[in-house]
Amino acid sequence: MTDGQGERTTIPVGSGESSDGDRRCDYCRLPISGGAVTADYEGETYAFCSAGCRDALTESDRVFTQYHGFRRTPTGVGPIDESLPQGVPRNSFVMLTDQAGTRSESIRAELVWRALGRGEPVVVVTFLEPPVSVVQSFVTLDWNVLPYLEAGQLRFVDAFTYRMEDRERMAERLDDWNTHLVSFCEPATSRVRDPSDVEELSNRIDDALEDLDAEDRGIVVLDSLDEFGSGVQPVQAYRFVKDLRATVCKSRFVPVYASAAASNDGEGFPNDLDYMVDGIVDLRLNDDLVEGSLMKQLRVRKMRGVLALPKWVLYEYTAGEGIVTIDPREGPPGDSPDGGGSDDDSDGDGDGDGGGDRDSDSGASA
Repeated sequence: MTDGQGERTTIPVGSGESSDGDRRCDYCRLPISGGAVTADYEGETYAFCSAGCRDALTESDRVFTQYHGFRRTPTGVGPIDESLPQGVPRNSFVMLTDQAGTRSESIRAELVWRALGRGEPVVVVTFLEPPVSVVQSFVTLDWNVLPYLEAGQLRFVDAFTYRMEDRERMAERLDDWNTHLVSFCEPATSRVRDPSDVEELSNRIDDALEDLDAEDRGIVVLDSLDEFGSGVQPVQAYRFVKDLRATVCKSRFVPVYASAAASNDGEGFPNDLDYMVDGIVDLRLNDDLVEGSLMKQLRVRKMRGVLALPKWVLYEYTAGEGIVTIDPREGPPGDSPDGGGSDDDSDGDGDGDGGGDRDSDSGASA
């Protein structure tokens, strides 16, 4: 017997009725929209939505205990999950649009960390820095990913190191600590010889997912679509994103999270991908809420297939905790109240909860 997340169990279901009273197929668990197809088994009558499901049951000793259409999963990042109470569909390509200073690298790190904590595999594609620097970002947040690297649950596709012609010289410059980190990164890293070769890049990502047996489980994180786009022709950039969405999100049911710098005009790659991507999370800085401070805000602007609450939420990062929502009247964690903001939630973030709450994943407070 499994956990019921779209899996199948040897326990007979019968009755064709779910707990919410809807008539559902005893094999696929989808609603029975027309007349039910029935079959008797050991004195129990089973109801099916189609003859195909009835016949499938005769060839298998298991039935699906639950079906969500496209399975959904929480991200584990508090403000994102608050805006997506039904979770993120597993077949989604999500773009994180950011401004400089919004710490999008920490958002990506937490997406990875929470997925690892759920027992899911993760592939990180790096265009902006080598894998050892990505590991350092986890260390800064007091998150130890070394066991996940050692266990093979976390893998890197390195599209940065090709820039370094003399890698041995780079290795000689590393201190003992970074050399130790590299010893964990190397076995978990697949290097891309030429990131402008879109086919090679796609194959490296696919191979990493195949090694991790990532189907209907895991996530892929890309650190910068802008950096990738700067090295290829526009037609190649668009083709890569479309192919990645098709082969990873739609075929493997593995969500992809990719960062892109925010643009005011919305023109050019990757800012004109709004029509194609499944979800958009905006990160911005706001200087109108607390005098003398730039406050970080996050909003889920779009997410196909699920309920999305597009409200701006104030956030900051703390080591060990990750993202923390804050109250504009109090300012960032550690600041003394200065009277900024107002009681009527005029900033539009809509939380009105006093701030400082961690997401339900940790249950801690700032």
